[in-house]
Amino acid sequence: MTDQPRPFTNDDRWSFNGGTHTSLYDVLGSHVGPDGTTFRVWAPSAARVEVVGNFNHWTDGWALNPDGSGIWHGHIPDIGHGEVYKYSIVPGDGGLPFEKADPLAFRAEEPPATGSVVWDLSYEWGDRDWMSTRSEANALDAPISIYELHMGSWRYEPGGYRAIAHQLAEYIEETGFTHVELLPIMEYPFYGSWGYQLTGYYAATSRFGDPQDLMYLIDYLHQRGIGVILDWVPSHFPSDAHGLAQFDGTHLYEHSNPQEGYHQDWDSLIFNYGRYEVRSFLLSSALFWLDKYHADGIRVDAVASMLYRDYSRKEGEWIPNEFGGRENLEAISFLQLLNTSVYARFPDVQMYAEESTSFPAVTRPTYVGGLGFGQKWDMGWMNDTLEYIKRDPVHRKHHHNDLSFRMVYAFNENFTLPLSHDEVVHGKG
Repeated sequence: MTDQPRPFTNDDRWSFNGGTHTSLYDVLGSHVGPDGTTFRVWAPSAARVEVVGNFNHWTDGWALNPDGSGIWHGHIPDIGHGEVYKYSIVPGDGGLPFEKADPLAFRAEEPPATGSVVWDLSYEWGDRDWMSTRSEANALDAPISIYELHMGSWRYEPGGYRAIAHQLAEYIEETGFTHVELLPIMEYPFYGSWGYQLTGYYAATSRFGDPQDLMYLIDYLHQRGIGVILDWVPSHFPSDAHGLAQFDGTHLYEHSNPQEGYHQDWDSLIFNYGRYEVRSFLLSSALFWLDKYHADGIRVDAVASMLYRDYSRKEGEWIPNEFGGRENLEAISFLQLLNTSVYARFPDVQMYAEESTSFPAVTRPTYVGGLGFGQKWDMGWMNDTLEYIKRDPVHRKHHHNDLSFRMVYAFNENFTLPLSHDEVVHGKG
């Protein structure tokens, strides 16, 4: 029998509003019970929030109740696993209602459809042996060799996550890799983004199956002794109408000022890391994939764009921090909180930073002022190595410094040496 959904307690409210909640997925979103589904969504500036779906023909919404802290909640009887829904939100300024997908939904409709799906994440895991010993495979001194994979283009066959599991395990064993890194498998609207424009921070993309199918893939790799790292993108999100942008009619997740809240490179929006509830949302998302999907590590994408307010901006296009500097102090403190939260709960995983600048102490502990990551991608090594290989062999003897320069800084951080999808995209090699 399905258990009753967990209540949203005063402790939940306190930690959510304080920016320290790490398991919002247990209380927000949609949760199936024995007699229906409980819905909770954060929309503090909304005048009214209703749940709409096939069950009410997408018109006569089921009204949720405000709790005084920005959370709207309600229980709809006879709505169960697999039901498609959205939130119909009436903005507080008296504007017309609009529909939004659930930010904490566990599943979304397969694009281009944009509805959320009530889903039970129950799964019988078979990777106990791996989980009990994975600290050895993920240790800083372990021989880690990572195979980066895009689900949609790797030997794809009908069947998605489950079909790829056995082929992938055999290939990894043949080639000697220790870990698989999956390009983002969180739900995203535009296929050409390869998953780097997320709308579903808690939903595995339905392009390749349901959540249990992805769990099966990770479970099977674990049973074959192969670790799984997930790409995760807390640096920006797309402005699609069904997503997080202006979620309750206001700039809830993003900054209102485009000099702080708009990514010119990717035509996307930047999270407001200074808003505590946004911190809780992102913290909980990272912990969610480690908890519910047994991921062995997270590669945080585009960290450099988070660290600097002037990232890819010209003079006059950015706002300095309170001390007049270019560092994004709110993002830095968020990343420190992220890493301490992850390692406190899952000390046997690894946090990887894709950080392309010389920002100091990325992989040093937070108690000495570092960001607290376990490892950092060495983008300098990648650029220098590819530059060396591109040269005519007869000229290489004059450019050995391309290979030796890395030794100048090699021991400043815990480095991973990457040759990734970015090199293909940008034509480097």
